[in-house]
Amino acid sequence: MGALLLAACGGGLYVSVGSGFDDSPPSVTLATAANSVVAGQQVQYAAAAADESGIDNVALYRVDGSGSVLLGRVSQPPYDWLVTAPADGRVTLSVFARATDNNGNRTDSAVVSIPVVP
Repeated sequence: MGALLLAACGGGLYVSVGSGFDDSPPSVTLATAANSVVAGQQVQYAAAAADESGIDNVALYRVDGSGSVLLGRVSQPPYDWLVTAPADGRVTLSVFARATDNNGNRTDSAVVSIPVVP
């Protein structure tokens, strides 16, 4: 929704809709070079995020059942994390990044899953 300007001059009236409001979500991608991880060991993830209004932060979440757990948040590049693979019998480590722009718009990356080996 933009700013609305109504003005009249010399008998004319015009309406202008400004573009001062940003409701476009940022873009974000997540990647890891690892093909698998040993339970209890660390794996590195890196995210890339962009938005015309700038990025406020990028957060990393682990998918746990039907929910997600915040693993960390970074407010400036590089957006990368070392994540310890669960040693609780899980066979997959699944994570995603959530980017928030300077206007509060958010978007999630695709989930990146790798096998956890004992």
